[in-house]
Amino acid sequence: MEIKDLITYTKEYPAREAIYSDFPEDMLPELSAYLKKQGISGLYCHQAEMFEKAQEGKNLVITTSTASGKTLSFLLPVLQEILKDPLARAVFIYPTKALAADQYRAIQPVIDYFGENRISAGVYDGDTPASERSRIRKNANLILTNPEMLNGAFLPNHSRYGFDFIFSNLKFVVIDELHTYRGAFGSHLANVFRRLGRICRYYRSSPRFLCSSATIANPVELAEEICGQEFTRISRDGSPAGPRRYVFLQPPAIKGKDGKNYGQVSSTEVASHLIPQLVEAERSFIAFTKSRRNVEVVLKESSDILESESFSGTGRKDKISGYRGGYTPNERKEIENKMVSGALTGLISTNALELGIDIGKIESTVLVGYPGTRASFWQQTGRAGRNGKGCVNYLILENLPFDQYVAVNPDWLFTGESETAIVDKNNLLIELAHIRAAAAEMPLTLDDIALFPDLGEAIPVLLKVKEVDSRDGKFAWSGGAFPAGDFSLRNIDKARYKLINQENGREITEMDEMQAFREIHEGAVYMHDGVQYQVTSLDRETRIASAQPFFGNYYTMPGGETEISVIHSSRDTDYRRTRISFGDVNVHTMVSIYRKLQFHNHQNLGFEQLPEPLSKDFDTEGAWVAIPDNVSAVYRRLLQVKEDGKIIRNNHFEGLAYALKNAAMMVTMTEREDIGTAVSCDMSGGEWDPALWQEDSLPPGEETALFFYDQYEGGLGYADKIADFIPRIIDNAITLVSGCPCENGCAACIGDHWLDKSLVLWGLKNLREESAPPEEIRLNRHREIPSLQKPFLLKELGEPEKWMEFCTYLKEKGDPFASFLSMSPGAVLEGNTLSLSTVNRFYRDWIMEKNNYNSLLNIFRYYTQAPGDLKLEIRLTEKGDGEERKQIQKKLEKGVFHG
Repeated sequence: MEIKDLITYTKEYPAREAIYSDFPEDMLPELSAYLKKQGISGLYCHQAEMFEKAQEGKNLVITTSTASGKTLSFLLPVLQEILKDPLARAVFIYPTKALAADQYRAIQPVIDYFGENRISAGVYDGDTPASERSRIRKNANLILTNPEMLNGAFLPNHSRYGFDFIFSNLKFVVIDELHTYRGAFGSHLANVFRRLGRICRYYRSSPRFLCSSATIANPVELAEEICGQEFTRISRDGSPAGPRRYVFLQPPAIKGKDGKNYGQVSSTEVASHLIPQLVEAERSFIAFTKSRRNVEVVLKESSDILESESFSGTGRKDKISGYRGGYTPNERKEIENKMVSGALTGLISTNALELGIDIGKIESTVLVGYPGTRASFWQQTGRAGRNGKGCVNYLILENLPFDQYVAVNPDWLFTGESETAIVDKNNLLIELAHIRAAAAEMPLTLDDIALFPDLGEAIPVLLKVKEVDSRDGKFAWSGGAFPAGDFSLRNIDKARYKLINQENGREITEMDEMQAFREIHEGAVYMHDGVQYQVTSLDRETRIASAQPFFGNYYTMPGGETEISVIHSSRDTDYRRTRISFGDVNVHTMVSIYRKLQFHNHQNLGFEQLPEPLSKDFDTEGAWVAIPDNVSAVYRRLLQVKEDGKIIRNNHFEGLAYALKNAAMMVTMTEREDIGTAVSCDMSGGEWDPALWQEDSLPPGEETALFFYDQYEGGLGYADKIADFIPRIIDNAITLVSGCPCENGCAACIGDHWLDKSLVLWGLKNLREESAPPEEIRLNRHREIPSLQKPFLLKELGEPEKWMEFCTYLKEKGDPFASFLSMSPGAVLEGNTLSLSTVNRFYRDWIMEKNNYNSLLNIFRYYTQAPGDLKLEIRLTEKGDGEERKQIQKKLEKGVFHG
């Protein structure tokens, strides 16, 4: 694979000179002396500006580029305060424990210079020993922690263990990586700071907030929403930067024997060919993948190429390493040290390294797929070029909506505003959780009405369930202990479902109820950290789903019906040929079927019916746009139905919704599960009268509307922002669909290659201007679904050479049971039954155990042209003397019972 042949776009930025400022006049001489000792003779202009504005008492958010010295920007005003007042305390909040630990190492030179009697620091998290926690509470001026500890340890214990001294002397709260606090996480943190504010007022302290954020559209708005204070932005960047080059790579298409495209080569395969070239050129790099599994796939395949004949087998595979969650802290630290020392050339990582953990000077980044937001794109590519020299950043585009939008409109990444980070601290369920926690920390008073808008509705509910008592005009907590521990800061729904690996009993993941209905229903294929699992059962009473490892060549998508009813419309705006509305809606959604979609080409392999439908009803916020009558009439006429009247094909409303949802995600920093879409009056879920197909207009009084809704009880503000951005969303959707390189429509642009792309594009454009529908409309007629060529034919595995080749292939891929299969002499196919041999009766029973049997079956289905009703049979082949085997058994029994 020639990497140069895959390049579709390049962008170059020239080097940037530094803009320096003198040390501020009011900076303490001992602080400027420390900076000079570190070789810093002047500050970047943004560092000086932040220091000066902090001295004026302002709350600040800094948004300069990565590697611009943001840490020093917010550290200097804090150090100034501590050197003037040794009792002063500052709490630094980081989204991850790893980042807090890394930042602690970064401030160690400060402690070494001034001495612990002047400045003391410590990391206070769940891994901190009790003795160290006590030292930090008593002595530390700089306390590095995370939101969970602030919520669950600091605030509930504010009057004990020395926390009262910390809150009495709290001068600064520093929030690093502010952009990560959005959605439920950010909404929770905003309420944590509501509680922090009331406790600080009790101890007569008034801390200032210093925040840093990646590039987003609304950093000041986000800071003010989360912290509840007015903010000033520091954006002028005075840091230097070397020349930067961006290279976009489009993986080649997968061609079938019929000459048609069936998807494209995976981004991991392209990365596995690019990385050895970087190693050979001795260019240090980080490759970012989207999952732990992909880390291991890229690492192994890159290592294999480095050891191949084309690279002379020179042992260069020791120059690269993986870096992901699941490694021990000591392993991660050893890897970081090797990168800093140059023992390693590069790392293949998840986004764990996106947040700025120090791993030395990097010359290149490789993004294995667009990371989802421009903020993440700039954070990841910003890891390279920190030494002031030139850097090259590679983006390998996947066959996904955002990636293909970038492919046809690459300048979108480099021009225009970034996405908007959204929080809603007044979500009723989130607010209620923190009202309960606040009541347990201190009795609720009239002053708290200003903090919690829904306090008047919450207190009667808490009185009714006897969680608060009325005492002298205040409401004090009388419920169970520790209500701050009743909820997670990273979600809303208290109904949590667990997915368990039935092979080892370990928890794979946890999610809320609606997500569970969509993703871990019976039969669903769920991917976690790049590993596939197939769900075997979902128990709604225990809220536990069981799954087993899966090696099939398809993934699943839920289907069913969603009914939307408007509770209240709070605003309506006319735009071109549509009307944009926002308000409260009720959503009744039911998952009743799921589709099996083939990897790479996303073709539909069929539908499966759930044993029973899974439904949920909730109130939330929604934005909706009226679909023009001419579009709705054409789309309705094209719907195709079964004999029983159920619509099954050609629903172009779905293509319209798919394109607009992806476009909405591009401006709101949302994940796919954050927002849902539904179309009213499209008749896609009910009976349909064929006589209506030929009518050019809708029944009187009916209007078709496309809804965007928050998939969280009460809403989180996503739909509110979407309503504001509808014109831009429509423009982006048109660009996404029109620019997609597919011929007639695909999973990347309209969600389904069976739909007619030109018709979806016509519908999108008609939201702005009226036009006639395309003259030729491609109807969805039944066709055979082509499949990708499998690497082996099942019937050939009976040949010894082919069997050995098959087993070797499995070992190279790292598939489970590859070693076991290589011990078998071969396989014999008779009809739909594949026979394997084993020499021990116990082994036969062990193999036939349900989980092992299914895993083996999946291997043959995935890698061979196996029939759908394939079965396995284990034949017993006795070897050796029977008496000899009995003697072995006796010796083993003796060892077990008498050893």
